[in-house]
Amino acid sequence: MNDLRIGLVGTGGIGRTHIERINGRLQGGKVVACADPAGAFGLSVAEKYGIQGFENPIDMINDPGIDAVMCTTADPYHEECVLASIAAGKYIFCEKPLAPKADACKRIVEAEMKAGRKLVQVGFMRRYDAGYKQLKAAIDSKEYGEPLLLHCAHRNPSVPADWDNSMAVENSMVHEIDVLRWLLGEDYATAEVRYGKPTNNGPKGLHDPQVMILTTKSGVRIDVESFVNNHNDYHIKCEVVCDGAVLNMPQPNYISVNAKAVTGQAMYTDCFQRFADAYNDEIQAWINASKEGRVDGPTAWDGYACQVAAAAASKARETQEIVPVEYDPMPDFYKG
Repeated sequence: MNDLRIGLVGTGGIGRTHIERINGRLQGGKVVACADPAGAFGLSVAEKYGIQGFENPIDMINDPGIDAVMCTTADPYHEECVLASIAAGKYIFCEKPLAPKADACKRIVEAEMKAGRKLVQVGFMRRYDAGYKQLKAAIDSKEYGEPLLLHCAHRNPSVPADWDNSMAVENSMVHEIDVLRWLLGEDYATAEVRYGKPTNNGPKGLHDPQVMILTTKSGVRIDVESFVNNHNDYHIKCEVVCDGAVLNMPQPNYISVNAKAVTGQAMYTDCFQRFADAYNDEIQAWINASKEGRVDGPTAWDGYACQVAAAAASKARETQEIVPVEYDPMPDFYKG
């Protein structure tokens, strides 16, 4: 195969960023067509980038000129897009979440198993970040003993005006839900969410910051702070307390800035700056694997497992109680 011919569904901000990333910086693939649930808008984006436009996303997915699909739509459209790609026998990269609800994720899992081969990768880009990969290697080496506690934080300078209390878990800490499960190599047993004293930076009635507490099956205790209106910077923290060491994820190399009579470091203000290399590595790996006929990133089962834990954490937020995380047994199809 020459370039992997990619059809992109969902031409909002991240979709357009992926078009520019794939067609301008990465190797082995090209976005050759796009579509959007808002048909006319998708056609206008296609014209802007000089690629083929489809008014109907399903028509694009089924077109023989498309080898693989990328789904970057709003969350409610993910299930339809992914199921259509599976039915067409095409590899699909779906930005997180795989679907908004665990039962929808389960339908995707069942469709993929029925198709008889893995076709779905979920866009959990933190697994491709150099810092998280270093932590993963250190934990897996067993050199520092077993992980006992994790202290994590996910901070944003601000969020959109329509942000509500549910989004701290479902749009922000969902990244930690996936990457920490991957980091430790085990599922969660319980989830709870507690509120901090609300900041004056956010709208009235918004509980910000929030703290999610997860306990794994083996008893590892995890706390994750979500503070999405800190009015300062975009900052990700992960500290792993082990039997014989404390492991801290390395921070990016910020430039030093002299400004306004102060010497300090410039810091990132959004995830696209902080995880730029991870996004590039993630999509490049997906292109390479798709051309070679395999999925080697986060699977549909990972997408399901994440939404089960997120649903438990959301229920815990609403009830202010500890909630069990209850998964279906993992099918053999996804083991190994």
